[in-house]
Amino acid sequence: MTTKISKALLILPAIFLFIACNNTQTKNEEQEQELTEMQKLVNNYAEVELTADLSHLSDNQKEMLKKLIEVADIMEELFWKDAIGDKETFLASIEDEDARKYAAINYGPWDRLNGNEPFIEDFGPKPAGANYYPQDITEEEFEAFADPNKRSWYTLIRRNEEGELVCVWYHEEYAEQIEKAATLLEEAAELAEDEGFKNYLNLRAEALRTDVYLESDIAWMDMKNNMIDFVVGPIESYEDGFKGIKAAHSGQILVKDLVWSENIARFNALLPELQQSLPVAAEYKAEEASTSGDMNVYYVIYYGGDCNSGGKNIAINLPNDPRVHSAKGSRKLQLKNAMQAKFDKILVPIAELLIDESQLDHIKFEDGFFQNVMFHEVAHGLGIKYVLNSNVSVRDALEDYYSPLEEAKADITGLYLVTKLYEMGEFTEKDLMDNYVTFLAGIFRSVRFGVASSHGKANMLEFYYLQEKGAFVRNEETGRYSVNLEIMKEAVAELVNEIIVIQGDGNKAAAKEWIDTKSAVGPELQKDLDRINEAGIPKDIVFKQGAEVLGL
Repeated sequence: MTTKISKALLILPAIFLFIACNNTQTKNEEQEQELTEMQKLVNNYAEVELTADLSHLSDNQKEMLKKLIEVADIMEELFWKDAIGDKETFLASIEDEDARKYAAINYGPWDRLNGNEPFIEDFGPKPAGANYYPQDITEEEFEAFADPNKRSWYTLIRRNEEGELVCVWYHEEYAEQIEKAATLLEEAAELAEDEGFKNYLNLRAEALRTDVYLESDIAWMDMKNNMIDFVVGPIESYEDGFKGIKAAHSGQILVKDLVWSENIARFNALLPELQQSLPVAAEYKAEEASTSGDMNVYYVIYYGGDCNSGGKNIAINLPNDPRVHSAKGSRKLQLKNAMQAKFDKILVPIAELLIDESQLDHIKFEDGFFQNVMFHEVAHGLGIKYVLNSNVSVRDALEDYYSPLEEAKADITGLYLVTKLYEMGEFTEKDLMDNYVTFLAGIFRSVRFGVASSHGKANMLEFYYLQEKGAFVRNEETGRYSVNLEIMKEAVAELVNEIIVIQGDGNKAAAKEWIDTKSAVGPELQKDLDRINEAGIPKDIVFKQGAEVLGL
């Protein structure tokens, strides 16, 4: 009798624990069901605190950071104008708090990670040209417009009182904000301790006032020893879906990671050899790869404007000006803390859901994700920048089809470069499967940015090309994917060739046909993406940031 009672007493806690677990699970399910659709959208972004160890910085440098944050906030204000117009007027029109929060993440009422679909009633499709052009402009009208500055990265297209198109320079349209930002940059320059960075800040102030950026871009390239970096101004053209030429305002503040930077610095000297190793005919790799650029690793401590919209960048390859590429190459900046956050919070959970269990051990950060992202940026600087036998840049030749194709080139060429470096003996004790399996998992992460984005389109081009070649297979029973390494290596080289040839030929028709027919998400892949969404895996990250977070 005593024994039976004792056993019962032992069983009771387990029963209560089972009931408690079931109650907790039921409660969590009820809480999930209670979330509004808008709250679920907000939860697509995992919050990350942007911090870094700033103890090695001087008092002057810390004061300088405060001024740079102010400048980044002005770029934030101007990007709102790029994207939709006046921020305060727009946000004040939204009553629902969660809708307002999601609109702030997206810089407008269009979901950047869902094909720019409107998520607020009364808003139609996002204008292809954002706020850079009149919403009623047509292709024919733009082409007939005779102003030589219409294709400048730094002009807005507006209508005068007669309804005719006119060009307005950024520094004219936004004179008050530009002057304030330029003055702050000059004040920051007085606090800078590195002469190269001081020179860049002063030249960048002048560039903002004039919309002439070449000299400041070259000064940015010439900086070698600065601990702090600031990527600021009108930079990328992804926001312009009409012609793909207007630059969006952005501001990112970085602090160098000396140890990691030293580890990757050696690759810069190999760029000419890597350029010549590309699997294309000689004429498509005849342009020289400069070694005057550099590769460094940073902690990113502030995002403002374009770089903060929707999906966040985790690496930088700049400047975009092909004249600078020809003379100086480019700088490749790896944002390690942002990269690690996306790997931990997004890529790993996706891999655990979709990658074959036998290959999960190949999902790696340093030897997989970090290297893939780094050589994506290296690849942007290789290949071809000008159409063969002309002085027309590939960007100008392909117009709005340039960015998706260039992102695909960087993705796939980056993976090719990792393979070549392994074959050259630069990576010892390495398993290439780490890069290839992590790359495949990365496609599932990036395509969730939506196929309205250049990166999303690029990932679809890569996914279907590699799938058709048999580079990876999907197990119908488990719904998991596995890589066939040797086939994938061959397919990667073939895809590098196809992309660079289209670029070198300036073949807009071929780019258009490929992107228009192969950049959509098919039914089978959509089911897998739905599984990711149902698992509650975030799509991207959003930041808690600023002087207070940094302890300034």
